[in-house]
Amino acid sequence: MTVLPPDLAAWFTVIVPTRNEEGSVRALLSGLAESLSGIPAEVLFVDDSADNTPEEIRQAARECGLAVRLLHRPAGARHGGLGGAVVAGLKHARGSWAVVMDGDLQHPPQLAAKLVQIGRARNLDLVAGSRYTGSGASDGLAGGYRRAVSGLATRLAKAVFPRRLSRLSDPMSGFFAVRLAALDIDRLDPIGFKILLELMIRQPRLQVAEVPFVFGTRLAGQSKASLREGLRFLRHLLRLRLLVLRIQVRRSSTTYAGGRLGRLVAFGAVGGTGVFVNTAALWVLSEHVVHPHYLIAAVLATEVSTSWNFVLTEKFVFTGHKPGTRLGRAVRFFLLNHLALLPRLPLLALLVGVFGAHLLIANVLTLVLLFLVRFVVADSAIYAKPDGEVVERQPMRITVDLTGVQRPAPGEQATGQSRHRREARPVSASSRYLPYRYAIDGVLSVGSQVPLRELDYFRAQWLGNDVDLSIRVGEVGRGPRTRALMTQHVFPAGVSYAEHLGRLGANFRVEIGEKIEVTCSPALAHSPHVLYTNVIEALLRFIAVSRGVVLLHSACLELDGRGLLLSARTDTGKTGSVLKLLREHGARFLSDDMTILHPDGHATCFPKPLTISHHTLRAVQAGDLTAAEWRRLKLQSRLHSKEGRNFGLVLAGLNIPIMGINSLTQRIVPPPKYQVDRLVDCRIVRTVEVDNLFVIERGEPVLADIPFDEAIQTLVDNTDDAYGFPPFRQMAPSIVIGEDDYAELRRKEREILVRAMRSIRVRRLGSNTFSWAEDIAALLRSSGAPAAAQQPAGIAEPPVSGPTVLPAPA
Repeated sequence: MTVLPPDLAAWFTVIVPTRNEEGSVRALLSGLAESLSGIPAEVLFVDDSADNTPEEIRQAARECGLAVRLLHRPAGARHGGLGGAVVAGLKHARGSWAVVMDGDLQHPPQLAAKLVQIGRARNLDLVAGSRYTGSGASDGLAGGYRRAVSGLATRLAKAVFPRRLSRLSDPMSGFFAVRLAALDIDRLDPIGFKILLELMIRQPRLQVAEVPFVFGTRLAGQSKASLREGLRFLRHLLRLRLLVLRIQVRRSSTTYAGGRLGRLVAFGAVGGTGVFVNTAALWVLSEHVVHPHYLIAAVLATEVSTSWNFVLTEKFVFTGHKPGTRLGRAVRFFLLNHLALLPRLPLLALLVGVFGAHLLIANVLTLVLLFLVRFVVADSAIYAKPDGEVVERQPMRITVDLTGVQRPAPGEQATGQSRHRREARPVSASSRYLPYRYAIDGVLSVGSQVPLRELDYFRAQWLGNDVDLSIRVGEVGRGPRTRALMTQHVFPAGVSYAEHLGRLGANFRVEIGEKIEVTCSPALAHSPHVLYTNVIEALLRFIAVSRGVVLLHSACLELDGRGLLLSARTDTGKTGSVLKLLREHGARFLSDDMTILHPDGHATCFPKPLTISHHTLRAVQAGDLTAAEWRRLKLQSRLHSKEGRNFGLVLAGLNIPIMGINSLTQRIVPPPKYQVDRLVDCRIVRTVEVDNLFVIERGEPVLADIPFDEAIQTLVDNTDDAYGFPPFRQMAPSIVIGEDDYAELRRKEREILVRAMRSIRVRRLGSNTFSWAEDIAALLRSSGAPAAAQQPAGIAEPPVSGPTVLPAPA
């Protein structure tokens, strides 16, 4: 048997629990040897057999060429059955990842390494094989009875744990890869088969994705499923449910003592008074003001009760220090209650118009039904902890579809896998036509059926329909779902996103080949700003890398003939500083938000419209806007400020159709965007050689050179910060352009940035008085000639190390 040296860690460990599987061990190791050829991995059998399986493992291990270990558990030491065997394997695994699979070839060996590869590429904790998503199937279950029992067990588990299992379509799967550092193995105490269920319930914060697979036919041996195992499963399910209840009670009585539980009671008391106020206002309005338009009366009554509730909530529910300003909290509170009208009004119309319920009774019922939703959003979003204390969540399901790559397991027939391929669809002449065309200098050409205001500067109507990136409107998504779904398509390459409302949601699909095609749903197309910001610009970032440039989150100006970059976290004050440098110091404009940076250090303009947030208002002069624009700006700047963005990010952690809500919100309250020459008389220049970069920050006054390595990381972090809104974090790891996956694109982006920054001086400039524009102008003019190039002592590029190469098998 081949054994790994104890001082050599494998890339991953394949854990195979076995019990009387002597007839399938040799075929399993043969399949693993073929799929793991050249990949440093070990196979660990955890054996509970009473037959000749251990000896068969030893014989097959000598012939397969793999690193194989055997852990035989004698009778009396087999606690937990198959689940206990997996836990024992996890404790003895030497790899950084572990793949758990059965020994009977019903789990395809050729996917073992793929699960780990996907987990590492997407920075996940667990990648589960699923029979119930994408091209997955449960063909190997013997007979309709077994399939019915398996389906019933899955539905029962998801019904008992609707939240913790909502990101998995197949929580009963025994085929998965898990990152060992993410596990607290000592907390696991499984009974019977369902170890994945145990992991998801006891450690719900794992970042997960699914990969479809075809559950194969058993090669040899007999199924271990039985009535006894079914009863053990029910017992395990009940035990886990009681465990979760105990945890929730303990948190309510300790962590939230006088906290969330008390706030819930107080919020309910205030809400009770609000129901009375709302009902009274509805009665007065419907009877004496807008009779018989009761829906209009319900909207007006909401204005009254929301004002009442906000005052009492501020005073009696969320006491002490509160995040942000009172006005900012009020805007978010009113937005919450008006979003609640979206389900309330149709329900009210149904109860009154269809079922004939009394208006006031139906109104009270709809208010009570939405009480918990309003409390959760208020507690988690409006009055949430500051940014650094908010726990990042991953509420959507992620599926990686390997259609077209998956090979049948040994002994399995290829049963028409091609029917799952995404076939090319005929495109009508009207659908082919792209009325809006853009030529982004030095990067790519774009054709769109949706006007993209952010790309107005690059309008190029002389282009034909044969563009690098096309954007069309079409049907994306199927029926309603309980959770948003992000699917990575490996062959052909692409990604799709579908929200809860099915075809009515803000969905999109991206197909990546020689050309890139984006199809967005009508709901998303009606909000071009969301489409561009959350989908198109994310694609542009990585397309730019594939073309040898960086789309850097920074402003770019030319001041006295010298190129200048300004980098900062979102809504620090960069736009205000740009306006002051243009208006007061005669700078020339290239960009405010994104700059195309070339490896030789020169920048190309990317003049998107400027977003006027609350903090930017101080740099906008009275004559810049009309009276009507100023009135609108008071609300717009609040909603599209840092506080509004943080509110949206917290909402994104909830299981709601966040893209759809964002799209609707921005249709109702459009972002305050203005072309730069609409606000200030200035000249836009195409390109400039950059010799200075300032990283501006709020805080105590400071001016200091930033070490080269730190400067590179700061620019990368600030660029990532601009893409924080969903679904970028889930979509980006799915992007593959040519031969480069997400990790390789990120590496190349950093490499280009390192080359470009060699000749640019980088300084940190802190201010607590928003004086960056004046400070920068004074610094550049006092220094005279361009600053000397910054010569890095050493590039902060960690060596790219592949998997450890194992010695040849003994």
